[in-house]
Amino acid sequence: MRLPSPEPGGASSAVPGPVNHLVNVSVASRLPIAPDEAWRLLTDWERQPSWMRDAASVRLLTERRDGTGVQLAVRTRVLSIPLFTERLEVVAWEPPRRLVIAHRSLVHGVGVWRVDPVPGGSLFRWVEEVSLPVPVLGWVALAVYRPIMRRLMRGAMRNLRRLAAGE
Repeated sequence: MRLPSPEPGGASSAVPGPVNHLVNVSVASRLPIAPDEAWRLLTDWERQPSWMRDAASVRLLTERRDGTGVQLAVRTRVLSIPLFTERLEVVAWEPPRRLVIAHRSLVHGVGVWRVDPVPGGSLFRWVEEVSLPVPVLGWVALAVYRPIMRRLMRGAMRNLRRLAAGE
């Protein structure tokens, strides 16, 4: 499987697995802080539910807080109801520019975060490329959920911008 590109319009095409397809959602936003500050905010794991509303809680599973191999347990809300705990693992760590997190439980795939300097702050790009391991039904469920996922990610971007601005 290829990792999705965080470049606008450059995400890899959905690559079918043996029985499933990946669903891709991407969003981007300017943040009024420098990339190193944005990186610190993004990787403050336990604080993520303050801007990522579908995360009820985030718990660190490893002693280390940074670098590849860091594992997280995210209690995830679906339609505002905490339904399951997802295990995530950092598989690429390139501060303050790029972070790749693998979904290792019910949801499979990767999330890619990219932070680039722009005048007055940073451009944060977020790509999720995920699948469910249930043949056909998993893809259908994600295809139906994709617009909700996009709305949640856009809302997370608005919340993150406010947090970065100190609001």
